[in-house]
Amino acid sequence: MSGGPATVPAAPPGARRDRHAFHLFWAAESVSQFGTYIGNTLLPLLAATALAATPLEMGLLSAAETTGYLLIGLPAGVWVARARQRLMMRRASTGRALLLCTVPAAWWGGLLTVTQLIVVALLCGVLAVLFDVAYQSHLPLLVDREELVRGNARLQSSQSLAQIAGPGVGGALAQLVGPAAPVLATALGHLGAAALLRRVREPDPAGRAAGPERALFAEIGAGLRFLGRSRTLLAITGCTATANFFAGVLSAVQVLFLTQVLGLGGSLVGAVLAVLGLGGVLGALSAYRVVRRVGQARAVWLVPSVTFPALLLVPLAGRGPLLAPALAGLFVMGYGVVVYNVAQVSYRQAICPEAMLARVNATVRFLGFGAMTLGALAGGVLGSSVGVRATLWTAACGSCLAAAWVVCSPLRGMREFADAQKEAAVDSGPR
Repeated sequence: MSGGPATVPAAPPGARRDRHAFHLFWAAESVSQFGTYIGNTLLPLLAATALAATPLEMGLLSAAETTGYLLIGLPAGVWVARARQRLMMRRASTGRALLLCTVPAAWWGGLLTVTQLIVVALLCGVLAVLFDVAYQSHLPLLVDREELVRGNARLQSSQSLAQIAGPGVGGALAQLVGPAAPVLATALGHLGAAALLRRVREPDPAGRAAGPERALFAEIGAGLRFLGRSRTLLAITGCTATANFFAGVLSAVQVLFLTQVLGLGGSLVGAVLAVLGLGGVLGALSAYRVVRRVGQARAVWLVPSVTFPALLLVPLAGRGPLLAPALAGLFVMGYGVVVYNVAQVSYRQAICPEAMLARVNATVRFLGFGAMTLGALAGGVLGSSVGVRATLWTAACGSCLAAAWVVCSPLRGMREFADAQKEAAVDSGPR
């Protein structure tokens, strides 16, 4: 693929005020998130309980969900920048639905294996890359830039609600009717998202016409150079990637910890994992006020440095009442992650030119979710070699270190995005 510079025009004041379009877009993203979190609970439960997966296999399954960012993360930014973004999201949602339908079909035919679950998770993850980069890049076309924090807070609230309801619903359904049949609910969620996106009447322009001026790797390089010239974006990306790496370590063993070490059933596993989303809901509801109170740039480093250490409570959990530390740690961590994400994604959307936004979004997600993939693989290996609880301690301690990236960055001397935009304008200029 090749093409000239992005030519999506910035809308004049008042041109991005179609609230109905944003609400449909928000609803589509919400339905997709609910389907995703139900599936993210059901597939590991299916592997751990019905297929007796080993810690290494669980690590591979967890890694497969985000391997797509390593495979196509960088070119995805160029493809999204050139594409009709909502059309891309619709096709990605439909593809995920079809892939997930193969899981109950194989289960009912007695053919389901851990290998198939890994392949389905991998391919769904590839489509998720295109969906996620497109929706993050499309939001500034639907709302004014001064409303990005509020818009991202609403999107994060849906994701957090999905984190609450998805695992709970998935775990309960798995206990009632088995873990395979409810995977269809995940497929229906993705089909619902595609249907809602189809109803958005706001123009969905292609970012650029095909042409010989810029090759794919030249476009990727432009995004990398833009990111590399901003000290604040580099620090945020380092924080996100480090936190995601150790989140991957955690995700590889958390279901095994809850089922095998603590002896919880499917519905209780879903309830415990939902606590992370409960903290996220509170974070989403308060993110706008927190960011406005402490400063948009300051929130990027202050929130993770205060909340990420709460994950140290999770490995202290035991059976019965001793489960409380894990619940508290997951709740505070969920709160901090959402407020941090609202602040840092809004920051990125605010300082990046529209022509560069998709490529920078894709680069950041390539590095962040690529780190999560490697962390999940590391978590599977650690879980097999040093044990599940020791692996949790590794994940918790590593997560505490992630905030050092932003605490030691120029963001500490800034309060608002306007200060950061000046720094970005200097750092991102010609060299």
